[in-house]
Amino acid sequence: MKKAKRVINALLATALLGTGLVTSTAVTADDLAEIKARGVLRHIGVPYANFVSYIKTDDFESLSGLDVELVKGFASSIGVQYEYVPAQWNNVVGKLTGQDALYVNNEFIWGKQAPIEGDIIANGATVLDWREELVDFSTDYFPSAVWLVARADSPLTPIKPTGDVDKDITIVKSLLKDKDVLAMEHSCLDPNLYNLYDTGANIILPEPGRKLNEMVPAILNNDAETTLLDVADTLIALEKWPGEIKVIGPVSQDQRMAAAFRKTSPDLRHAFNQYLTKIRNDGTYQKLIEKHYPSVFYFYGDYFTKSNETDL
Repeated sequence: MKKAKRVINALLATALLGTGLVTSTAVTADDLAEIKARGVLRHIGVPYANFVSYIKTDDFESLSGLDVELVKGFASSIGVQYEYVPAQWNNVVGKLTGQDALYVNNEFIWGKQAPIEGDIIANGATVLDWREELVDFSTDYFPSAVWLVARADSPLTPIKPTGDVDKDITIVKSLLKDKDVLAMEHSCLDPNLYNLYDTGANIILPEPGRKLNEMVPAILNNDAETTLLDVADTLIALEKWPGEIKVIGPVSQDQRMAAAFRKTSPDLRHAFNQYLTKIRNDGTYQKLIEKHYPSVFYFYGDYFTKSNETDL
C-alpha cells in the first residue's frame, strides 16, 4: 500500500508539473530546447565530499568539485552558460521539481511548494528507490555504499569481509546494539533506509543545518562513537584524518551516484547521458576521477574499467 501510494503521488506531481499547477514559476521547468533558447543551464548542488565545494563570503566566492566540472563541461557541450544554484538536502528536490519531498518513516512525503530554480541536480546524489519516484536519474558515474565508521579509539574492530555483502551487513548490524550511531535523515545516511532502528543502536540525529561533511568531525568531538558515511566522504575523511577513524564495515549494498532531472526533461537527460559517453571515451572522465578521488581506484577499480554502457 505504501509503495502504491508513493507511486500515485509521484505520478500526480509529474502531471501537476506539466500543467504548471505545482508552482507559480513552473514556466522555468524547461527541457533541452528551452534551456538552449534561454542560454543558461542551472546546476543545483548541495556542497558535499568533493562533488560540490562552494564557499561564499562577503568578499570571496569559490566553486569546485567533480560535479561542478561535469556540469560545466555539459553546459559547454550544448552551447549554453553555466549557473550554480546552492541548495541543502531538505530543499534540493523542490528547487528542481517545484515541490519539496522528504523521506520519513520509510516513505516519501510531499512538502511545501517551491520555486523551480534549476535544471539538474548533481552533488554526489545516490540513486535510491524513493528518489526515483520523484526524478529521473542519468546513467550512474560514481560508485558508492554506506559504511559504518568509528573513531580509532572505539572498541569496535573492522569486520573480516566474508565475500558476501549481505553477510557482512548482518555482522556489522549485530555490533550496533547500544552503540551511538550518528546518522542523517533525508539523505543517503538516513537510518530508515537500512533498518538501523531495529538493531538496538542509539541513533543520533544531528541538529538541523549540519552538513554531511561534518559527520566525522562530530564523532571526533565525541558527539557519537560511530557514524554512517558513504564511500566518497569516507575516502576524503581517511586522507584528512589519518589514524583517527576506521571503517567497521558496510550497512548497505553497493550503490550508485548520478545526476537527477525532472521527469518532464527527458531530452536534457538524454543529452547528458550522451555527454557522459563522450567523456568516458575521450579520457576526460578518467582524469576528473583521478583529480578528485585518486584513492577510489583501490576500492572500486572494476567500476572504472568496465564499459559502463550509457542509456541512450
